[in-house]
Amino acid sequence: MQQANIEQVSALERRVNLSVAMNAIESEVASRLKHVARTARIDGFRPGKVPMSVVAKQYGGEFRQEALGTAIERVFTKVVQDNKLKVAGFPRIEPKSDAADPFIFEFYAVFEVYPEITLGDLSATEITRPVVEVADAEVDKTIDVLRKQRVQYESADRAATTSDLVTLDYVGKVDGTVFAGGEAKGFRVVLGEGRTLPDFEAALMDVKAGDQKTFDVAFPADYQAPELAGKTAQFSVEVTDVAEPKLPAVDAEFAKTLGVADGDVAVMRGEIQANLVREVKNRVQAQVKDQVMQAILTATQVETPKSLVKNEAERLMEQARSDMQARGMNVADIPMPTDIFEERAQRRVALGLILAEVVQSKELAAKPEQVTEMIEEFAQSYEDPQNVMAWYRKNPEKMQEIESLALENNVVEWVLGQVKVIDKATSFDELMGKA
Repeated sequence: MQQANIEQVSALERRVNLSVAMNAIESEVASRLKHVARTARIDGFRPGKVPMSVVAKQYGGEFRQEALGTAIERVFTKVVQDNKLKVAGFPRIEPKSDAADPFIFEFYAVFEVYPEITLGDLSATEITRPVVEVADAEVDKTIDVLRKQRVQYESADRAATTSDLVTLDYVGKVDGTVFAGGEAKGFRVVLGEGRTLPDFEAALMDVKAGDQKTFDVAFPADYQAPELAGKTAQFSVEVTDVAEPKLPAVDAEFAKTLGVADGDVAVMRGEIQANLVREVKNRVQAQVKDQVMQAILTATQVETPKSLVKNEAERLMEQARSDMQARGMNVADIPMPTDIFEERAQRRVALGLILAEVVQSKELAAKPEQVTEMIEEFAQSYEDPQNVMAWYRKNPEKMQEIESLALENNVVEWVLGQVKVIDKATSFDELMGKA
């Protein structure tokens, strides 16, 4: 049995000199060739009658490479187990160029190990936790939003104003020529929403059905159509309709559209408030978790294995490509080197290593009852919670995601017990980013 001499190349990188006896490799290759020769189909020969020299020429190189790879993996794994090494990533195999014995394959296995992590002191760290009250005013605002989402429009015999729906035909010209996309019939625009160019919308204020009007519109310098960017177009419009918004009344019919079967408005308000409370809880948890993760990163110094960072950067790149393809983009034409993901990958790997140490050293593994409670809470926002919970339980990948979230929550709770938590009264709009 060979004695491994493990050399420390850097803080995390190690190198070990190993060898494999080639006679064992050749014996394995010969055995596999003999087995294949019985059934090998090669042009010009009957099955089972192919000369061994022909079989060896066809398959020998492949079998030798496979047998050597298996032997290398075996001796490396033995060294790892004997020395209780925590290997990060995969080893890099470097054949020795000055090997003395042609019957021995000598090589270096270069690899990284996981760093030893010492958790930093968090006692002086401050975490701000928003405290938000969900009152009737927030329920009323949400109902207003829901009403606007269900708005209906009725023709009005008056001049158009903000919030009205104006329907028109138009022709737009630049230097006397109709530009691409510069002609439309039945075009609809709600005044005040800002979905058209400011000059265009401003010109429609006070128009009535039947009005004809010509006006100039300035395209911004960064307009999405380069041929129009920075230019001024002349539009001729004919208004066919001006309609005013009609919001639904907050009554039984409205409540039914929100899933309240009996149309009870009080029940509707209660459900809306419960949803808002859940959203507030999730937002607060997310903000606190972000602060906690940054706190442990700042307090704990950790050297990250390059192999893990590289793998994570590649994973992030593939994820970005998949997201772009899902949006209909041709990613083949978009250069995407892994370098642009390296900083993010470095952070994610460092955070993952620290979290693993916290979970292990503080015994914070997720408990089954925590996972069940989280699934039940997620399911409450759906019409049929029981079906949602059953779906989670049948999906191992989703169950793993929930377990990971529960584990992170355990880490957050532990960290909050080590730091100074400052509760800050916060408005609902501020928490939601609307203030």
